[in-house]
Amino acid sequence: MGLKRKDLLSLAPLSVDEIALILDTADSFKEVTGREIKKVPALRGKTVVNLFFEPSTRTRTSFELAAKRLSADVINFAQSSSSVVKGETLLDTARNIEAMQADIIVLRHSSAGAAETLARGVRSAVINAGDGWHEHPTQALLDLYTIRERGLRFEGLRVAIVGDVSHSRVARSNIYALTKLGAEVRLIGPATMMPLDIRQLGVQVYYNMDEGLRGVNVIMMLRLQLERQGRALFPTIREYARLYGLTAERVKLADAGAIVMHPGPINRGVEIAPDVADSLSSVILDQVANGVAVRMGILYLMSGAG
Repeated sequence: MGLKRKDLLSLAPLSVDEIALILDTADSFKEVTGREIKKVPALRGKTVVNLFFEPSTRTRTSFELAAKRLSADVINFAQSSSSVVKGETLLDTARNIEAMQADIIVLRHSSAGAAETLARGVRSAVINAGDGWHEHPTQALLDLYTIRERGLRFEGLRVAIVGDVSHSRVARSNIYALTKLGAEVRLIGPATMMPLDIRQLGVQVYYNMDEGLRGVNVIMMLRLQLERQGRALFPTIREYARLYGLTAERVKLADAGAIVMHPGPINRGVEIAPDVADSLSSVILDQVANGVAVRMGILYLMSGAG
């Protein structure tokens, strides 16, 4: 059974079964990433295009590795080297890429809704690798995979997402997926970084970090996105770190055995203390490793090969 949809743009419309299918497919590819020869011929003859209009070494490299391990041909387009600099529209660029027989286009864009616009205009499958403040579905899926890999069940799981929720596409995708799977989601952060209508998504909101962390099983820290804020939402970074930075003392407020996550890149000493990032409770490097297996699973399913 494959995914019965052309594109992966958002986690909001995905069913519990579809999410489970992606995670189960990633399981089989996780085994491949541990082999000496990390290649399978699943997408031989297929072409995957990474179309990135925002800098992102981590996500682009993860998709590139995933595609190459599936034996696909990979083309990387960066904004600085593309015709977009010369005034070409997103859709024109994509149609030219499609004319090169691209099967899958992986899009990262600074505008919310860009992936949906693109998907409507091309026949190729489109995977959203992050669009503005909207969503980042593959990051949330690798987060879910990492949680599941640690033997945690989603039903009744208590997850705290901490930080700049307003500007976080990772937070939004995780909220859609975790609430759908039966987890209790707590959002922790200053009022200036919390969307006004966020409670409509079935989450609890805490402005005091110590209160919000009590008894949680998963602590998901968000990067302070200074480049997306446009204006100061907090007096100083030092003040933010004092009120919302994750320290070893604060980890003790969570459930024994709680795991610490972060989508990266980390601002050490701001949202997370170095000793916590490097502690045994941290699964941050697991998230990076799992990202390749999860994206292999997604590329495989979106190619129709699934």
